[in-house]
Amino acid sequence: MSGLASEQSTPMRPIEITLLVQHDCHYCDHAKQILHAVSRDFSLRVNEIDLASDEGKRLAEHAGVLFAPGVLVGGQPFSFGRLSERKLRRALKQRACQLQDGR
Repeated sequence: MSGLASEQSTPMRPIEITLLVQHDCHYCDHAKQILHAVSRDFSLRVNEIDLASDEGKRLAEHAGVLFAPGVLVGGQPFSFGRLSERKLRRALKQRACQLQDGR
């Protein structure tokens, strides 16, 4: 096999997901289930942060997260409240295409 083939199959870096959660939050549990399902099709690195922590409060304020769960994709605000799997998949597909194109 040539070196070119191995270069083309270089795995992509995982997409960073920050999940701001609260204790006893059903929408947070739902978001975790969605992220688990989506991770079968996309390379994700999920960082779960308690919304009540200092870091969680800072991130929530910066991202405009009004309540849990808050989701940031690549450090950018994505959503808060009930997470839409369809919307997340569309955004991740678009982001993966941009990363492949070098944008």
